[in-house]
Amino acid sequence: MVIVLSFLVAMVLTVLPLPDWLAAIRPEWMALVLIYWCMAVPERVGVGVGWTMGLLLDVLRGGLLGQHALTMAVIAYVTLQLYQRLRVFPLWQQSFSILVLVTLHLLLQMWIHGISGRPATPWQWMLPAISSTALWPAVFVTLRAVRRHYGVT
Repeated sequence: MVIVLSFLVAMVLTVLPLPDWLAAIRPEWMALVLIYWCMAVPERVGVGVGWTMGLLLDVLRGGLLGQHALTMAVIAYVTLQLYQRLRVFPLWQQSFSILVLVTLHLLLQMWIHGISGRPATPWQWMLPAISSTALWPAVFVTLRAVRRHYGVT
């Protein structure tokens, strides 16, 4: 139940109205939560959960159906392949890994936008990756405290 609630909070943070100047740097909350749970409990959260959360995100944002599902499944797969290494990294090295994973997520989204003929803003595409990287330590520490408090294993 804790995992489900954390994904619900991520969805709310994803659609929370922000001023225009702040909306451009909105972190990828769903990707951050998915990466954390794939690292923390890989036997419970995997590619299927990533796909499902991505589909819910597609419906929530009203985008191309399957766009976020594909990118979240790829992020979950890569995280599951590297979770043992990522777990032992200090937070600053994990943040660099988050930068790479969220950048991959955003590049795949830009690629899908390009294939579907939708214009993309090339100079702004990296801003969510940077803000997600900056917030990773806080997200990690918060979700770890929640996981330990409720005994999620």
